[in-house]
Amino acid sequence: MLDRSLITLVLAAAMWMSPASAQIFDYGKYPDWSGQWRRVPDGGPPRFDPSKRDGLPQQAPLKPEYQARLEASLKDQEAGGQGDNPTYKCIPVGMPRMMSGVFPHEFVFTPSTTFILFEFMINSPRRIYTDGRDWPKNLKDQEPTYVGYSIGQWVDTDGDGRYDELHAETRHIRGPRTYDQPGIPFADDGKTIIKERFYSNKTNRDLMHVEMTSIDNALTRPWTITKNFRRDREVIWSENNCTEGNMHVVVGSENYFLSADGYLMPARKDQLPPDLRYFKKTGN
Repeated sequence: MLDRSLITLVLAAAMWMSPASAQIFDYGKYPDWSGQWRRVPDGGPPRFDPSKRDGLPQQAPLKPEYQARLEASLKDQEAGGQGDNPTYKCIPVGMPRMMSGVFPHEFVFTPSTTFILFEFMINSPRRIYTDGRDWPKNLKDQEPTYVGYSIGQWVDTDGDGRYDELHAETRHIRGPRTYDQPGIPFADDGKTIIKERFYSNKTNRDLMHVEMTSIDNALTRPWTITKNFRRDREVIWSENNCTEGNMHVVVGSENYFLSADGYLMPARKDQLPPDLRYFKKTGN
C-alpha cells in the first residue's frame, strides 16, 4: 500500500501539471526525428529547387523586373563579383534559404515549440510555435528577423493517433536575402510567406521531405518545391563560424579578396583599388 505522503505528493504534482506540460512526456505521439539531418546529395551545390540546376535553370516564376535582377546578378558573378548574394559578408541566409542543407540540423520537440537547430553558426535556431497561437497583433511593429516568425501544427494524416507531419507558416522575414547563391530575389516589401510540410518517407524513416511553398510579390505565382534530407544516427557536431576563414573584404560598396599571404587583391578583372585618401602616402 502506498505511503499517504507519497500519494499526496503524486496528487499535488498532477494538480499543478498543465495539459501542455504533460504533453512533452508523451513522445509516442510524435514522429522519431532524432539524429542529424543532412541534405540528400543531388549532384550539385545547395539549391532552392534541388531537382534543377542552379541559376536560370531553376525556372523561378519571377516577374520581369525581378528576372532582370537575377540576370544582372549572374552577369556580375561571371565577372568575379558577388552579385545579389549578400551572405559572403556573413549576413545570415534567412528563410527559406537556411533550409537548403548547407550544413546539418536537428529537431527538438517541446509541448509548445518545435526547434530546428543548425550546425552553421550564421543560422539562428528556428522556433515553430505549435501551441495553437494566432499571429501576434503587434508583429508588424517588431523588427523582422532572418528566421522570421513561424506558427505550426502537428497533423495526424492517417488517423492512427500519432502525428506524422508538421505544417508550418513563416512570415515577418528580414532582408536582404535571396533564395540561393546565384541571387534569385525576393520583393523588397517584406511580405514574403513561406509554407512548409515536413514528413518522413513512408518506406525509409531515415529520409525526410520538406515541401516548401514561397508566396512573394516578386513571383507571378506561388513557387512550390521539395527538399530531401537523410538522417545520420551517429551524431557528431562541429563548429562552422562564418567569420573564420572568410577571405572576403568589403570596402565601401566593393568586394575585395585577401590573398594567402595577407594582401588585399582584386576580386574581379580590372578592379580598381579602394580609396586610400585617409592613409599616409608612402614613397616608391
